[in-house]
Amino acid sequence: MEKSTFSKEYEIFLGKLVSARKEAGLTQEELARRVRRTQSWVSKVERGERRIDVIELREVCQALERSFPIFVKALEDSLPQKRRRHAAQAPSPAEKSGS
Repeated sequence: MEKSTFSKEYEIFLGKLVSARKEAGLTQEELARRVRRTQSWVSKVERGERRIDVIELREVCQALERSFPIFVKALEDSLPQKRRRHAAQAPSPAEKSGS
């Protein structure tokens, strides 16, 4: 069995990215031109072979004429919710005792 190089969350992100490009009616080549990259770069990003940083994602969103904050919010809404404890929140008694 081949091991995935990225998480389920990253797989969801990639799906959202590809969907956004297709909904914008753009080919990989057209998106590449808009972000001044190669079609190969877009392909590698979409397949998860190359990760992109937040600045590059913002550029892609702009090229797709998508709001970056709305894209991120839609992504966040589609990801599985994990129980998060805020830094200011004290540990529960069970967490303190190690149970």
